[in-house]
Amino acid sequence: MRWPWKRTLGIATGRIGVPGTRPQATVSSIYDPNCDGDGVKYTAKNGDDSYELAHTLDMDMQGRYSAPKEAHWLLRRIYILTWIRSYDRPQAFADLIAGITLGLTIIPQSIAYAALAGLSSEYGLYSAFIGSIIYVFFGTIPQVSIGPTSLMAIMTLQFCADKPVQMVIVLAFLAGFVELLMGIFQLGFIVSFIPAPVTKAFTTGTAFIVVMAQLKSLLGIRLKKVTSMGDYFSNIRGSDASLGIACLCLLLSLRLLSQVKFKQETPLNQRLKKVLWYISISRNALVVFFSGLLVYMWVHRSSLDAVPFALSSKVSSAMPSFKLPPFAFEYQNRTYVFTDILHELGSGVILVPIVAVLANVAIAKAFVKDGKLDASQEMLTLGLCNLAGSFFSAMPTCGAFTRSAVSQASGVRTPMAGIYTGLIVLSALSILTPYFQYIPRASLAAVLIAAVVFMIDLTPIKELWPSNKKDFFSWTGSLIICLIAGVEMGLLFGIVVSMICILLRLGNPKIEVYLKQHESNFYVHVVPQSDIFYTGVDTLRSEIRSACLLYRNDFPIVLHCGRFMQFDATFVEMLMAVAKELARDKVLLVLQHMSLKQQQMLPVTGNIRFCDDDQQLFPLEAKQ
Repeated sequence: MRWPWKRTLGIATGRIGVPGTRPQATVSSIYDPNCDGDGVKYTAKNGDDSYELAHTLDMDMQGRYSAPKEAHWLLRRIYILTWIRSYDRPQAFADLIAGITLGLTIIPQSIAYAALAGLSSEYGLYSAFIGSIIYVFFGTIPQVSIGPTSLMAIMTLQFCADKPVQMVIVLAFLAGFVELLMGIFQLGFIVSFIPAPVTKAFTTGTAFIVVMAQLKSLLGIRLKKVTSMGDYFSNIRGSDASLGIACLCLLLSLRLLSQVKFKQETPLNQRLKKVLWYISISRNALVVFFSGLLVYMWVHRSSLDAVPFALSSKVSSAMPSFKLPPFAFEYQNRTYVFTDILHELGSGVILVPIVAVLANVAIAKAFVKDGKLDASQEMLTLGLCNLAGSFFSAMPTCGAFTRSAVSQASGVRTPMAGIYTGLIVLSALSILTPYFQYIPRASLAAVLIAAVVFMIDLTPIKELWPSNKKDFFSWTGSLIICLIAGVEMGLLFGIVVSMICILLRLGNPKIEVYLKQHESNFYVHVVPQSDIFYTGVDTLRSEIRSACLLYRNDFPIVLHCGRFMQFDATFVEMLMAVAKELARDKVLLVLQHMSLKQQQMLPVTGNIRFCDDDQQLFPLEAKQ
């Protein structure tokens, strides 16, 4: 039984909908590699010729729909050069308002997050200052605000607790270096391997840990280690608890002001709504300011010892100074060198930058306008922010959803708003440093709890269980391990589980087998539901063998190849082996919808045919 060497199929490529124009036809060829007579054998050369012919387009049509020219690499890396030339007065005014608003938000957050990381207040402000300014020149998303976050604070605490502050600064340098390398080597795709359920579990676990850690400061508990619930409740200080709970209730109430709606949209109501919105987004600054003012007045009327609240640490000098990160230092009669620091930080050198990149890219995706996000550029920018921050004694940083939402609501137009935010932070460092010691720890704890409590998301319990059991157990396992063994182990668990699921899918691809009829002829149709990699060739071979046994080698095997993207050596060897096995049983193997480029990769063999659709199967056979 022989097939003719070629079958042609006309494909119209003329102008559609234009009267008087006749479509031009290109030719798609189906070859018999062993044809003789007047036919031409399938070779790499005629395969190339036919491939080029099949992909020829009308030049006018191609010109009309050509892709826009890519910007120069320098413009894509120093991103400010792409928009600064068209920067105008309305944009500058909008950025000024957004920058000032964000500055009032980031200052109390930075102080609180530094306390969460076990550091004094100025280290959080160092991070806010340098991150805001660096992002102006390299950042691509106007809403993103680089600075200290609850996520980075809890990660810093995880790896640097009870260690000298120099460890934190070196961690910021190493995290920035790893992030910079990830951007240079275009490793943005790594974030895609962390699925949404794992990210949600990680965020929920981190937020829950922050809330539990700050409850001690909120309630005035000063014990370093609580042995029992009785000790916990017996050491609650009434003054701190009263202030902390009052600040927390005030923060949650002020948060609702931005959601106030008026029945009529009059100009007065619109202005009032804007005022309420500004009060709402400034709630952290207002709470920190008035609680600090209360303590300040108390001290000046009596003394510092008479204050009934636990206060923040005293800051002697807070203006940032440029100096190299401490790669070697002495602490408590011990000299630490760089290798000692690496040993102390352990897996944090890798996990901290990965978590920072994950958070930053997620925020950038949420606020990108046209859907085109350069994840590698965001990695580069984040790396530069952390590297530069380490020269100003900053802690590790990344973007924050809360600050990005404030920027968006403030009408930010370009990353230039970061300049104004950075200047406000610098002003706070130069003017307000002596007053940081008057900020009650209970009010800072209330700010932190109010910021992260809404990050606790338990909706996957009801959403994932009925829809996807695998994702449900992945979310549950990651969350439990985050709470028991630490956030880095929970994230690692989720990544490992996801990778195992991917490998199982690659090793066991879904393949459907049908007995199909075309007119009066039958054939076995083997349809893989995804691309087949070398890990899945044994599954495909087993399905073809099973189909042959089931149908007693009575019908040709038609393998649908439309989902195959590329072949490797293992796949080609499997096809050749299957073709030989079928040849012994006098069963034809037909490769359907295989591109000509892929056909060239297969050695010439007499039992393999190629076709595009059902009509090309049996009408051709009838002519033999």
